[in-house]
Amino acid sequence: MNNDTVIVLDAMRKQRNVADYSGDTIPESAVTECVAQAEKLLRDVTNWIQANKPELMET
Repeated sequence: MNNDTVIVLDAMRKQRNVADYSGDTIPESAVTECVAQAEKLLRDVTNWIQANKPELMET
């Protein structure tokens, strides 16, 4: 995960927190981007685990 990804995820977290407290709705485009970023994060973490701790992937 690079610094740009962390910045994007942090901005989304802040937007979610504001919406939680204000009751404002979040634009659909922001939700779509959030889902895309979550899917990318899952892929990145899964790839890292497979490369560095493959024993954690065993079922």
